[in-house]
Amino acid sequence: MERPSATPTPQLTIGRLAARAGVHLETIRYYERRGLLRTPPRSVSGYRTFPADAVRRVRFIKRAQELGFSLREIKELLSLRAAPQARCADVRARAMAKLADVEAKIRSLMSMKQALTHLIAECTGRRRSAMDCPILDALDAEDVA
Repeated sequence: MERPSATPTPQLTIGRLAARAGVHLETIRYYERRGLLRTPPRSVSGYRTFPADAVRRVRFIKRAQELGFSLREIKELLSLRAAPQARCADVRARAMAKLADVEAKIRSLMSMKQALTHLIAECTGRRRSAMDCPILDALDAEDVA
């Protein structure tokens, strides 16, 4: 009688995980400390061994960060993914909140751009002394509302 061969799940060292996920080693350690990655078991030689699916998880975290999600928000998204009762609408609501956040930041940046454009237009850059610079004067002025 032939025994079924159980193929063990490939395990990755922290260095291999970092390389496959395209991040630095310290990023993996940081995610561990923040609770985004489970602390892996150690091999007999003392190396931490991560499951192969940790690569997917790290990439998920990085993509979410690129979209502006904080690590706390990413942790919530990962929890939703693992919760059988969670609905797609729960994830969508978080994405919509993040979009509103991004739009507010864009409005703020546009306001800063306009203010800087105005300040730059007021200054020719030809004055001898920075003490006479209209940009510095404007930054120093008290706003009167």
